[in-house]
Amino acid sequence: MPFSDYKTALVTGASTGIGAVTVERLAKRGLHVHAVARNADRLADLARRTGCTPYAVDITDTGALTDLVRDLEVDVLINNAGVSRSGNILTADEFAIDEQIAVNLQAVLHLVRLVMPGMVERDLGHIVNISSIAAVYNFGGNTIYHATKAAVHTLSRQLRVDGYGRRIRVTEVCPGRVETEIFGRLLGDMEAAQREYYDGYESLKPEDVADTIEFAIDAPRHVNVGHIEIMPTFQVPGGLNFERRTD
Repeated sequence: MPFSDYKTALVTGASTGIGAVTVERLAKRGLHVHAVARNADRLADLARRTGCTPYAVDITDTGALTDLVRDLEVDVLINNAGVSRSGNILTADEFAIDEQIAVNLQAVLHLVRLVMPGMVERDLGHIVNISSIAAVYNFGGNTIYHATKAAVHTLSRQLRVDGYGRRIRVTEVCPGRVETEIFGRLLGDMEAAQREYYDGYESLKPEDVADTIEFAIDAPRHVNVGHIEIMPTFQVPGGLNFERRTD
């Protein structure tokens, strides 16, 4: 099985939600996991539970990322960290644009830039980018989030081109609504977010996304699972709006 091909993994956004569950899953499968997030206390708890190596690092700090991976051989890279801000391009402020680009796109590009050459040299590696259905469907609000995730979607396909001829696998996972803290951070109120976005809905759980990541990594070594869309059964993307005007 391909898990036996790999020894190490690096997971961003590792302190909670999808990231934390993924760290647990990969550790159980025998990988030594380097867990990256800003919350040192949560990372310390995760390290106690899983044996991962924690790094309290802001992934928007490119210098810190460079120092972190300088002496690491990373076989599996999970780009999971992400942020979202409400509003479309008409209401977005400078911070909303800059933060989402820095976390959702810039950090992903830099980590791949720093880690993928070693994979190519060793002729072995798997990059998993956690994107979103917002990368491939258009719906109202969160315009900057859509733009950054669409960029990750394109990047994921491009990396297959860049790694052509080497045993480098690239997987993009596009989840729908997952029950994590992202909406709580968006609203600044975890309880309000729970009531508005999760109570009464059959949302995905972080474990569902971790299952998907595990499936992609566990595919036979000659198989690249390139794009997976995973959504709640009751959530449907897309739709058609047609505004009628007579002026």
